[in-house]
Amino acid sequence: MKAGKSAAASKKSNAKLAVKKAAPKAKAAKDPNKPKRPASAFFVFMEDFRKQFKADNPDNKSVAAVGKAGGAKWKAMSASDKAPYVAKADKRKKEYEKTLAAYNKKLASGGDDADDDSDKSKSEVNNEEEEEEDEDNGDDEEEDDE
Repeated sequence: MKAGKSAAASKKSNAKLAVKKAAPKAKAAKDPNKPKRPASAFFVFMEDFRKQFKADNPDNKSVAAVGKAGGAKWKAMSASDKAPYVAKADKRKKEYEKTLAAYNKKLASGGDDADDDSDKSKSEVNNEEEEEEDEDNGDDEEEDDE
């Protein structure tokens, strides 16, 4: 009898413990035009270190090995050795802050200008227009030949 009561009791407790999960909230769509965050001093260091490591170890294709070696070297470096990388990172951060401020200002002033923010550069757009004109002109030439 105890087994029957415990099974019923456990079903009731499971029902009480079961919590309805809220529907997953939709993530806000990321703006592809938003400037990317700048690299930290370590990642600035890793840019140079990867080149050097690849030259020293051309047969090594392991990303993990490069990361571990870079991390170990970074930890072993003194503050004076890290200074140039910290300076580069600070410079990138200042540039990022300027571009982010301009981006935020543009959004606040009326960020619905999709034409200005398109992925294609103006030269690519102009090239496509010229190609379309060339195609139209090519059709006219065929008619003249006939």
